[in-house]
Amino acid sequence: MEHPVSRALALLELLQAHPGLTGAELAARLEVDVRTVRRYTARLAELGIPVRAERGRYGGYRLMPGFRLPPLMLTGDEAASVVLGLLAGRRSGLSVGEQAGESALAKIQRVLPPQLREQVAAVEQTLGLTAAPAAGPSPAGTALFALAEAVRRRRRVRLDYRDRAGAPSQRDFDPYGLVFHSGRWYTTGLDHRSGEQRTFRLDRIRSVGPGGTGFEPPADVDPVQRVLESLASVPWTHEVEVVLTTTLAEVRHRIPPAAGTLTATDDGRVLFRARAERLDGMATMLAGLGHPFTVRRPAALRDEVRALAARLAAWSED
Repeated sequence: MEHPVSRALALLELLQAHPGLTGAELAARLEVDVRTVRRYTARLAELGIPVRAERGRYGGYRLMPGFRLPPLMLTGDEAASVVLGLLAGRRSGLSVGEQAGESALAKIQRVLPPQLREQVAAVEQTLGLTAAPAAGPSPAGTALFALAEAVRRRRRVRLDYRDRAGAPSQRDFDPYGLVFHSGRWYTTGLDHRSGEQRTFRLDRIRSVGPGGTGFEPPADVDPVQRVLESLASVPWTHEVEVVLTTTLAEVRHRIPPAAGTLTATDDGRVLFRARAERLDGMATMLAGLGHPFTVRRPAALRDEVRALAARLAAWSED
């Protein structure tokens, strides 16, 4: 049988990773009853680790504010996993804060044993990643964590936001979820200023404050799909409609959801609708699909396709 102190330390790990879990949630994860959870928290207090229990619908257990645990002791594989995660996050944009990933990596490397530190340094210097670099600045960790907590507890927040032009606004917002897509963080939910579901980039959020009330998200909410639809509907310079001579199943493997919408036509083809800032890039993408297509609009896209065909023909002659 596992020693009670080991179970109490397992509770401590849960409180570090998921502060605010209720007694029932902790009991389910530890496979004990709620009364045993209370005994474990008392045992932690005897060990000098204060645990605070908050009552109410949104209450739960968490470590006392300001309490600091001793440094973590990692095995070689654990340390390597953390370092690789930081390296991948730095490249993809999954990390938060402008310098948080760099400083965390430096701190971990300083406390590694010499042999493991050299091995990790070798990986850092030789690792190549095929993912594209992060698309923009990282969000603040405080905003990310505050929104994640609000999503989990279904609590309204007040956003201090700046749009792409830098115009500031304050919005009461019911966050339905967080999504990481193409190097950027997004949150989607009900914006009470517009009365509609909206998607916001986290790196444009200056602060997240309490909104003072709870909410119930729609039963069919799908944050990932909502973000993809929002990005596909962003207004660009050109409205594009192209009919593709292929099946819907085939083209879905070639055109990402964020690029536009795909609809099956009555004659068995696919209507592709999108918005584009540059038509030359759209012509290149269409040519790369490997299927015949007909441009409905704009007429300028036909000119770009012809120009691309002429360039390809000239290059092949050269």
